[in-house]
Amino acid sequence: MITGNEIRARFLKYFEDRGHRVVSSSSLVPHNDPTLLFTNAGMNQFKDCFLGAEKRDYLRAATSQKCVRAGGKHNDLENVGRTARHHTFFEMLGNFSFGDYFKKEAIAYAWDFLTVDMGLDKERLYVSVYTDDDEAADIWHQQEGVPRERIFRFEEDNFWSMGATGPCGPCSAIFYDNGPEIGCDSPDCTVGCDCDRYMEIWNNVFMQFDRQADGELIPLPKPAVDTGMGLERITTVMQGVQSNYDTDLLRAIITEIEKLSGKTYGDNNENDVSMRVMADHSRATAYLIADGVLPSNEGRGYVLRRIMRRAMRHAKLLGFNDPVLFKTAVFVLELMAEAFPTEAERKGFVAKVVQNEEERFIQTLSNGLRILQEEIAQLAAAKQTVIPGETVFKLYDTYGFPVDLTADIVEKDGYSLDEAGFETCMEAQRAKARKHWKGSGEEAVAAIYKQLVDQGLKSDFTGYQKLEDQGKVLALLRQGELVQEAVCGESVELITTVTPCYGESGGQVGDHGQIITSEATLRVVDTKKPLNDLPVHRCEVVTGAIKVGAEATIKVDGERRRQIVLNHTATHLLQAALQQILGDHVKQAGSLVTPDRLRFDFSHFSPVSTEELVRIEQQVNRQIRVNAAVTSKEMTADEAQAAGAMALFGEKYGAVVRVIEVGDYSMELCGGTHTSAAGDIGLFRILSEAGIAAGVRRIEAVTGAAALAQVQQQQQTLQRLATLVKSDPQQLETRLQKLLELQKGLEKELAQLQAKANADRSGELLDHVQEVAGIKLLATRVEGVDGKGLREFSDQLRDKLGCGVLVLVSTEGGKVALLVTVSKDLTAKLKAGELIKPLAEIVGGRGGGRPDLAQAGGTDLDKVEALLQAAPKQLQQLLS
Repeated sequence: MITGNEIRARFLKYFEDRGHRVVSSSSLVPHNDPTLLFTNAGMNQFKDCFLGAEKRDYLRAATSQKCVRAGGKHNDLENVGRTARHHTFFEMLGNFSFGDYFKKEAIAYAWDFLTVDMGLDKERLYVSVYTDDDEAADIWHQQEGVPRERIFRFEEDNFWSMGATGPCGPCSAIFYDNGPEIGCDSPDCTVGCDCDRYMEIWNNVFMQFDRQADGELIPLPKPAVDTGMGLERITTVMQGVQSNYDTDLLRAIITEIEKLSGKTYGDNNENDVSMRVMADHSRATAYLIADGVLPSNEGRGYVLRRIMRRAMRHAKLLGFNDPVLFKTAVFVLELMAEAFPTEAERKGFVAKVVQNEEERFIQTLSNGLRILQEEIAQLAAAKQTVIPGETVFKLYDTYGFPVDLTADIVEKDGYSLDEAGFETCMEAQRAKARKHWKGSGEEAVAAIYKQLVDQGLKSDFTGYQKLEDQGKVLALLRQGELVQEAVCGESVELITTVTPCYGESGGQVGDHGQIITSEATLRVVDTKKPLNDLPVHRCEVVTGAIKVGAEATIKVDGERRRQIVLNHTATHLLQAALQQILGDHVKQAGSLVTPDRLRFDFSHFSPVSTEELVRIEQQVNRQIRVNAAVTSKEMTADEAQAAGAMALFGEKYGAVVRVIEVGDYSMELCGGTHTSAAGDIGLFRILSEAGIAAGVRRIEAVTGAAALAQVQQQQQTLQRLATLVKSDPQQLETRLQKLLELQKGLEKELAQLQAKANADRSGELLDHVQEVAGIKLLATRVEGVDGKGLREFSDQLRDKLGCGVLVLVSTEGGKVALLVTVSKDLTAKLKAGELIKPLAEIVGGRGGGRPDLAQAGGTDLDKVEALLQAAPKQLQQLLS
């Protein structure tokens, strides 16, 4: 039996033999496309090639692309595991032509590969074309010999568009007949039926038109081809199985889950669903994290978290009580290492991220179950059987409970869900998400820059070697429009033939500087790099007028650049130190290099301790003192990877990359500017360390003169503090310890006096006890105590009151503290939390707690008397 790996390899080899460049799968995190959450098709990485905005050194390509479809319009997560074909992660095999071959060749390749190389029976293959694409229909019939009755014409789903305008064209798909035993048994069942009998296995998109704003289709001068064949589907056909999950691509993962769980696939339908969910979601989890996505509460990180938690929930249903998804994710990476070796190297990092999320969810699961049990208890008391939609949504949104999990838990006790109320909450969330949707999180490149590159305009960066250069003004842009001239006072973007100014990229900010011509002086306030080979100066015209074609001197602000390079090289040393001290799971998750400081985001799963920060800072400064040379060299991406150079997760690198080495301590792919030796940095000081997302930490630091200034500022602060407590800096810690001990003793003495005063007063307060519906109630204000003191005072009063209710209010520190106690013999008919909620609202607060004790806070001091007066009425209402 042919394996899925062999099918992938044979597909790529087939097209390589026919002049196609085999291109590696791009990251699941799309670049330069704000419309996409995840890479979801093979053509995504070639989008600019199809649009004509990018030229490559090949016109034919073939790939096996990692894809994820989950979230957005592909938000059918609940179907995964319950059908034969739904997946979150899948591989798309594809061959592409960028203005080279077209319909005749594309159709010939597809038919030849399937019927000759794969050996599929032609009698089981059908094709479809767009309703009026006679050209494609004739090619299928006359060139490949497909009978006319096996060629179907469809309008819906058989015309593809990149957007409302732009490249588009008809499609032509190939279908495989799985046989009548797989179908719907309808006498009308044929190609296009929703059942699984006629399964689409290959789709050709013929991009031959440019759709205009008015809908007119103008033929493209160089039409293109985009094809796709799902690896899982063709493997299903080749291995003679009915479900994608029965192929070796997924069955091997299910077998591993069988071993871990002790259960057998096929014995129980619900267990089978859970195993399929775990198998699919383990693939999505492994490759999303390997490509740099981390679980979070927004964007693609939120989709990943939902996928992971659904898998964890099904692991729970299979009987797993401890983390297990991290094991299956690692198994996936090892299983597919032949196809995706770089991702397999990150299995240690992936395992730590997944295990950390699993441990968090186990706690979250406990909290969610507690909330659900409290809701059920309240419904039981009120003799109601429907869980409110708001509660179902809170469990779903905050605690990661899928709706069917909540339904499963409550069903056995006779409860149902308010699904309509849940949908109302979900729609409100969707509306909010649509409002804040930012796609891939990256800015689209302005069309004007693509047009300039397409016209052959480029600018050479010379700033590695020099801070001043001579060039000619190639283009001027004002508010996105090309102009020939700009005068004093105007802000413009300027492109020159060469420039020493670094365009913002790779976390390093753009250079500032000056541009001078014979007729004008401009201040460069920023430099951007919207496209490779196109640094763009953002300028203010200070004097005169600047014109296209003028000869110009471009000068970098040298002092500012020197501060930037210190921080950039220090960032490389910092990353190496982090990996050395915290572990090789540390990967860069983002950075910012400015003249003032550096910021470095990295993957790590707990706060970095003070001791670790000291060691990291010491290690970086040790490397600075070693003063190793900082060198750069260019090599191919494969050579850099083989040499051990670190690269940013999911970053898109060209065929040739620049590698920065700091002695034998650090080696990274980097296009930024750097010092000539580590010792130039002088001094490195960490300012702060904090968490910015689940599994992501951030360090901010300074170097050089800024680091020295920070040390001096700390010394001055220590001196001022020492003076305040009549000490010197060397004895400051001892002096502060003695003062704190003295304060602690005074506070203890004060608390004892306060407790005695409260005990004396408690007898007086009991004179104000009133009776409501036969229950004793004491509602009073207590002065001079905080929330903790209020609890201690309530213990004294409760002992003296006996059976009854206490409502105590304090107004210390400009805030209202409220406490309600109910003696335990009364909690069957009265809960402290039920009484405190309406009372807390009076003073602008909220609270809750146990049936016998609840606390709340508030801000409206003027409403305290109103609260005390309302207490008897609220108690009466709860008891009636």
